[in-house]
Amino acid sequence: MVLLGFSLSPPPETEQGILVNFGTDETGAGLIEPSAPSALEESAPSVSDAKLTTEDEPLLTQNTEEAPVVKKVDPEAERRRLEQIETEKVRRAEIEAERIRKTEEEAKRKIIEAAQQRQQEIIDKTKNALAASRNSGTNSTGEGITGGTGNQGVTTGSVESQNRGNGSGLGNSGISYELAGRGQQKLPDPKYDYQDEGKVVVEVSVDRSGKVIQATPGIKGSSTLDEYLLRVSKEAALAAQFEPKADAPSVQKGTITYNFKLK
Repeated sequence: MVLLGFSLSPPPETEQGILVNFGTDETGAGLIEPSAPSALEESAPSVSDAKLTTEDEPLLTQNTEEAPVVKKVDPEAERRRLEQIETEKVRRAEIEAERIRKTEEEAKRKIIEAAQQRQQEIIDKTKNALAASRNSGTNSTGEGITGGTGNQGVTTGSVESQNRGNGSGLGNSGISYELAGRGQQKLPDPKYDYQDEGKVVVEVSVDRSGKVIQATPGIKGSSTLDEYLLRVSKEAALAAQFEPKADAPSVQKGTITYNFKLK
């Protein structure tokens, strides 16, 4: 009997193969081998990978709003602030009242001055007319009792007066007053150093103690608005004193009348 078989020789200890050129594609051109890519370039993620990663990450959002901080108010500081505001209001009101008062006084002063000017013009015209009537038919250029030349007297005097002194007045004739329920304690005479006549009615404001706190001369009933007579009447009225009265109004109004006459 014949037996047939195959036998294989043992493989070599080291494997042998064919060396293949390194590349990244099945096609290529050129004689110089390009540099191998660095490890950093190999590990860098591509733009598409980065975009994908960014898009995949969820966005962090805040759905709740922070509550506003409430500032605490100091009650004492707020009280002082309100007091300052109220004080400023009062101050402004006082300034405005003072401005109105001065405006009214200025308007009244101008009215009195205009009336005095008209009164003086009337007096001057009257003097000239009387002098002309007395001198009609004569060639007199003066008048007097001293025997000299000229017209004896003062320029502010009255042509009806026979007093040819230096202009000093001869006094007043009568003082009267009206103040409901109050008697007078003192009614001083006004200074009368002047050559003119007339009646001056003064409106007075009297407090509970009887003191005259305000006087306005030349009101309705006056027969003259001569500046000198108005001034001395006001001074005398402010120096007057009436009986005190506890139940009287805080400011009671009345009048004092001064009659100026040449003797």
